[in-house]
Amino acid sequence: MNQTTLDHSISKNNKSFNTPDRRDVVKNEYLEGKIVPKAAANRWHNIIMTNFVVAIGSRIHRSKCELYAGDMQVRVGQNSICFPDVVVVYGEPEFVDQNAQVLKNPTVIAEIFSGVAKTTDRTQKLEGFLANPTIKECLLVNESEMRVEHYARQNPKQWIYRIYNERDDVISLDSIQCKLSLADVYAQVKLRESELSSKAVN
Repeated sequence: MNQTTLDHSISKNNKSFNTPDRRDVVKNEYLEGKIVPKAAANRWHNIIMTNFVVAIGSRIHRSKCELYAGDMQVRVGQNSICFPDVVVVYGEPEFVDQNAQVLKNPTVIAEIFSGVAKTTDRTQKLEGFLANPTIKECLLVNESEMRVEHYARQNPKQWIYRIYNERDDVISLDSIQCKLSLADVYAQVKLRESELSSKAVN
């Protein structure tokens, strides 16, 4: 199901949707058979997404990876299609459709959440990411505080879970041979002073 189909379905059913933080909706996702609105990104969300693109894009081998930001639809299950904020494919990308609009083999996904995002929405989307066998690493990024949750696949039934919350922390994305620090991720983002404090890495 593509965006046009989603929009048509909403119009047909004459339903209105409210985002948790009441931002204007610009996209609709399809999660577990239900149409779910994705709120418009604010200033900090956009800066973080851009930081990821710049940091990852400058480090990966372009001949082996493709990097998408914001508008690539990704199939994460039989009944789910979403728009992750950052997607990296290692190797040849595969698509559901001939127009190359719905990707089905992402390798790394980064999703940026606001502090007011519904826990159910976050959990539902994460479960879809972890269930996709092609996804090797998943990052959940908080736009309100310096905090990144990293899920790294070890085997079909085991993931390693890490939390990064210090400016000097380094995220190692082994599946695409890329390292980036939280300083890279949150560059230019205004957070509370206590969250910007730097501590030495042990």
